[in-house]
Amino acid sequence: MSDRFHLPRAWPERLAEFKIPLPALLRRAGLPEIFFQQEKIHATTAQVFALWRAVRDMTPDPAIGLKMGEEPRFELYHPATVAAVCSQSFRDALHRIARFKQLTCPQEIRVLTTRNEASVEFIYPQAQEPQPDILGDLVLSWILGIGRRGTDSRITPLRLELTRPVRSRALLESYFGCPVRFKASRDALVFRNSDLDLPFVTHNAELLTAIGAHLESELQERNASADVGDQVKRALKRSLAGKRPSLQNTAREMGTSARTLQRRLTDAGFTFHQVLEDTRRELARHYLKHSAVDLNAVAYFLGYEHANSFFRAFQGWEGTPPGEWRAQHRTKLSQTA
Repeated sequence: MSDRFHLPRAWPERLAEFKIPLPALLRRAGLPEIFFQQEKIHATTAQVFALWRAVRDMTPDPAIGLKMGEEPRFELYHPATVAAVCSQSFRDALHRIARFKQLTCPQEIRVLTTRNEASVEFIYPQAQEPQPDILGDLVLSWILGIGRRGTDSRITPLRLELTRPVRSRALLESYFGCPVRFKASRDALVFRNSDLDLPFVTHNAELLTAIGAHLESELQERNASADVGDQVKRALKRSLAGKRPSLQNTAREMGTSARTLQRRLTDAGFTFHQVLEDTRRELARHYLKHSAVDLNAVAYFLGYEHANSFFRAFQGWEGTPPGEWRAQHRTKLSQTA
């Protein structure tokens, strides 16, 4: 699974609504100042976590995550959220969200059911550290908001389970309308299993068919893109060390022609440079976090002719020099060991 979030264009606007200055936020999160100026805002799991930790640090409001998870303006919903609200039931909505979330981020929505209960969890497969509490509040309030909107507020969780220590109990219990269990083994919202079959008053079969067809088509295209992208990444990882990467050499490694590979990448919406940068970034994070390899050697392993080129690239990816990044993440690992 690619570690690439496609962030909504509405995020900067929502943050501004809460009087959070974006330049200061990006500096605190260690993100480039042009982060929100991208035509398509892409971020890694680590960057998303850093962003929400910075939001938490910059506002005294303990309810900020809950408020950010709410979106009363239907016209600003992502198509996948519209499809969820138009579903037949909460169970149907959860199924659609879990499926179409793949279009925007490396985040899994896990729905576990027993005879009497059903729990909803958000999992980040690429995460190297726990999700920020504020992000947990946001995603769980968002999923509850879909259920409440669809059932006309007839759905109430049995309990909220949180891994964090006891904090803001009254606020959370008032918002979610259920008891909170702190220091739990997971972050999850638990419902009665039967509540998942409550019909949605917002069910719209025609709109659901139209949006669902579009999303399914987009998902098929994405999966095809991921296939060729992953193939190129694997080829690059086998051949990068000490070599100047090129489309021609990578095509040869994959047993195809440069023209064919270029066409496949173009059809999938990629450029060779984009895949190369993603590959280098993944490898750089791995080498810095899990080995004591010298920075000059890391640059060599990533196919850079000069170490300074690697240092500039890493600064652009992570907002901090590679040596500082390594020290920070090694400290975190030693603290959690």
